[in-house]
Formats: sequence, structure tokens, C-alpha cells
Amino acid sequence: MSPRVLITGGGSGTGADMARAFAAQGHEVVITGRSMDKLQEVAGDGIRAVQGDVTEPDQLRSIFEAAGPCQIIIANAGMAEAAPFQKVTADHWHRMIATNLTGVFLTFQHGLAQMSEGGRLIAISSIAGIRGAAYAAPYAASKHGVMGLVRSLALEVARKGITVNAICPGYLDTEMTQRTLSNITEKTGRSRDEALASLTAKNPQGRLVAPGEVTAAALWLASEGAASVNGQAILLDGGESA
Repeated sequence: MSPRVLITGGGSGTGADMARAFAAQGHEVVITGRSMDKLQEVAGDGIRAVQGDVTEPDQLRSIFEAAGPCQIIIANAGMAEAAPFQKVTADHWHRMIATNLTGVFLTFQHGLAQMSEGGRLIAISSIAGIRGAAYAAPYAASKHGVMGLVRSLALEVARKGITVNAICPGYLDTEMTQRTLSNITEKTGRSRDEALASLTAKNPQGRLVAPGEVTAAALWLASEGAASVNGQAILLDGGESA
């Protein structure tokens, strides 16, 4: 029987795409997020929804109790906000760290506690976890933190046959990027096409990364063929970081 998969932030975008792909391969998939309405839009056909907030330890404990033992844990929940460094508020900073870093820590900690040998822990990070990102210092800091967590935990669990890795895409063709485009147009007066061009210019291939590309990487990392891949950042950026 295919191992059960838990995906945080599974109600939209890349999380929803991964949920459907794993379910299509015969896995029972549990998705979680703050909005039950969004989760219910994805649920069905092997996908079960459990509402919860990854920044709250008690809620994560309840999520895993409701889900049952999971061998593949994908920490996908995240948020992004942009602002010049001098305008970043303490609240902005704490929200970013809580969701993007503490959320991954708690998800992995609770997931690992119920995981048997041969499990997979996968964080959906960002190219901003590998290099800097102007006007996104809190976001980049949170994603760099994820990479430190992934690399350190990978060493702890390697002898248990459990792997810990991160997928680091560039700008994705998702709702989050659409919100980023709207923010750029509102603040700069540039057209949507101009705003999109400013984002895709960072990618040598000149395009946004498709959610399906992240899904394909996650499916591979969860497979037996990736059993020796551990503590790695899988870059999906069209060569931007080359």
C-alpha cells in the first residue's frame, strides 16, 4: 500500500497540485491549511482535508492525530511580503518567521515523531533560501533558516533511512505570485506585463516556474530512486543561481 502523504498549505497553488498528483499515484493524501473552504475545493478522490495552523503546536498535534501515521511530509505552507528593509515592521518580521520557518520546524518535528524508517520530509522553500532577495529580507531570512534546518536534520535522521530535502523554485506561476504582481503595479504604476517581465527577467529561461515542476521534484524525492538524496536543495530556477 502506498504511504500516506501530508501536505501543509494544500488548499491552493503548488500544494493543491502536489496533492492531486500524489493521490493519482495511489497515495492517501491529507491536506491542511487555515481555510477549510479552500481545502474542501481540493479534497476528494483520495485527498482528505484537516483544518489547522502550522504556527500553532497544539493544532499541528491535532492535525497529525486526525491524519494518522504519515511517511511523506511536505511542508509547503508559506507566505511572502515585500518591503524596503527600513519599512519592515516587527509584526511583518515575526509573521514571516512564524509561517515560513517555525511552521516547517513544527511540521517536521510532529511528523518525525510518528514516522517509521524510510520516511521523507520535504520543505518547499525558495531560491531566496540560497541567495539574497532585495526588498524581501524577512522572506529570504526565513527561507535561509529552512535550509539550515533541512541540512541539520538530514544528518540526524540519515541512519534511520529518513531523508530531509528542500525544493527551491524561483517565482512560481501561482496565486502568491499574482498577488506579488498586483503589489508591484499598485506601488510602482507599472503595467501588469511590465511587472511580470521584471520577475521573469531573473530567470534565464525568461518564465515563471510551473507548479507541476515542483510536484515532479516532490514525487521524485518521495520515490525509492531518491533514497540517497539527503540534505539537499533542489533548485528549480532555470539556471538563475548557476
